[in-house]
Amino acid sequence: MRDMNQGEGVNLESLAAELRNFEGVKRKGAIRDLVKTLEDADRVGSKTIAGFGEDAAVLRVDDDNFILLAVDGIWGKLLNADPWWAGYCAVLVNVNDIAAMGGTALAMVNLTSTQKKHICAELGRGMQDGVKKFGVPMVGGHLHPDTSYDALDVGVVGTVKRNSVIFSSGAKPGDKIIVAIDLDGRIYPKYNLAWDNTTRKSAAVIKRQLNTMVEIGEKRLATAGKDISNPGTLGTLGMLLESSGVGARVELEKIPRPDSEEVPISIAHWLKMYPGTGFVLTVEDAERGTECINIFENAGITAAMIGEIDASKKLMIEDGAEKATVFDLNREIITGIK
Repeated sequence: MRDMNQGEGVNLESLAAELRNFEGVKRKGAIRDLVKTLEDADRVGSKTIAGFGEDAAVLRVDDDNFILLAVDGIWGKLLNADPWWAGYCAVLVNVNDIAAMGGTALAMVNLTSTQKKHICAELGRGMQDGVKKFGVPMVGGHLHPDTSYDALDVGVVGTVKRNSVIFSSGAKPGDKIIVAIDLDGRIYPKYNLAWDNTTRKSAAVIKRQLNTMVEIGEKRLATAGKDISNPGTLGTLGMLLESSGVGARVELEKIPRPDSEEVPISIAHWLKMYPGTGFVLTVEDAERGTECINIFENAGITAAMIGEIDASKKLMIEDGAEKATVFDLNREIITGIK
């Protein structure tokens, strides 16, 4: 890692505005209208523990075991850039959604939409390579062979013990914030918003890294957590704050980041990237934070405590005496789900 201040001349207000207006964040706002229309659809029946707003829905099986259920659609920009990567990432993002909840993925299904045979083949090859890498089977799906567009959506089911679930909505004032990212990677050649830290690693290494979240859940170390996704590191933290109804103060220089001499990348670019293996967590105190950091680092993931939760409902970034507001959740939304 390196100090973000060395030679960059970062203007915090400009950085905050750039992150706030990043497309990966802004596109999440449409979720609110759909969730409003669905109203309490996630509460029909008696099995739902948690629904809208989590990385995966949590459903009761019995008093000790829960099912995790999630689905992700691949961003069109990514699919257009590299269909193989889209297929691979469709597996990656779903497995990460289950891991972020402290769970273990069991199986996936896909919905592939394209009339272009070469696109379909590359999506399938990417999914196949992802299945081998992450060790989770693709057990079925549906193909639309005559659409006017190309799209890929994948759903996943997983399991988690009742007392091991890591929700997005549990952060509270005074909690410490941890960011954990595997820095051993590269900017994906055909899509510069992706930090590829999985394709060059073995399935055994990937399994060990995913199991960090299972261990953290089983030890009940985290009060809240999410995997870092399309909104980037601080955008993902913003969604966690929104779900929890809290704010946060973040020291930028503490966020894990590759050595710029090896990977020249600005702080703004880095904070907008989607890392293949990356999580944001909150913990009650520094002792639990240190234990989480040790768990991550034993699996080759760099982790650090970067700030603290407060009651402001604002995400503030700091660089020495300079401060700026990235999100003010008192008057704006990211997903609109609380």
